[in-house]
Amino acid sequence: MSAELLATRHNATLIVTMSNPGKRNALHPDMTAAAIETLATAGRDDSIRMVVLTGADNFFCAGGDLTRLMENRALPRAVQAGSIDLLNGWVDALRDCPKPVIAAVDGAAAGAGFSLALACDLIVAGASAKFLMAYVNVGLTPDGGGSWFLHQALPRQLVTELLMDGRPVSAERLFQLGLVNRIVPDGSALDAALEWADQLAGRSPNAVQRIKALVREAATSTLAEHADAEKHSFVESLHHRDAQEGIGAFLEKRTPHYR
Repeated sequence: MSAELLATRHNATLIVTMSNPGKRNALHPDMTAAAIETLATAGRDDSIRMVVLTGADNFFCAGGDLTRLMENRALPRAVQAGSIDLLNGWVDALRDCPKPVIAAVDGAAAGAGFSLALACDLIVAGASAKFLMAYVNVGLTPDGGGSWFLHQALPRQLVTELLMDGRPVSAERLFQLGLVNRIVPDGSALDAALEWADQLAGRSPNAVQRIKALVREAATSTLAEHADAEKHSFVESLHHRDAQEGIGAFLEKRTPHYR
């Protein structure tokens, strides 16, 4: 079987599964193009409130296909540049999708697979899951925004270690560093992510989507700019039907039900 992207539903959550049998779900342009389209569709579908990104067969993603990369060495440089542009489009789609995205990582997230996990809003990992920026091990440098995401979250010395050392890092260490949100028993990352997604899907869709946008924009905003964005978001949220339901439910001591 060839590389493909599988999309299935679980309640209000869209499950996006990377599948490349025999290659530990290594990335392929067809998979990447499908992911961009799938996430764009999810963003427009009001029945979808959460997205979970995972890999088939209890393995998240091995990153780039080294056989295909070696073949690309014989082609014009623009070919590989185009593949990376496509990968960057997937990263943008994860960040721009208004619905929160949870990465469910079992096995390992390597290279661009690690970058994709970092592009998600939340990460649930199996206890034995490994994360590695493996590029340096084969004479390459990061892509998919991996070095940017790490630099946003960690001190420079730790980022340099992860990128230059090239050895696997445990889910436990990334949990201690704040990059992984939850560690669960091996083989249960997807189930745990779906359970969490069900809980978050019960929150105000308007508020959740606005929070994702605020967090994304904070990385490039001054405090004054961000405070203004928060003000606008708060006022708009107050006058949204979700606030009427949420505040009303609190005052009436009942569980809110958002449409």
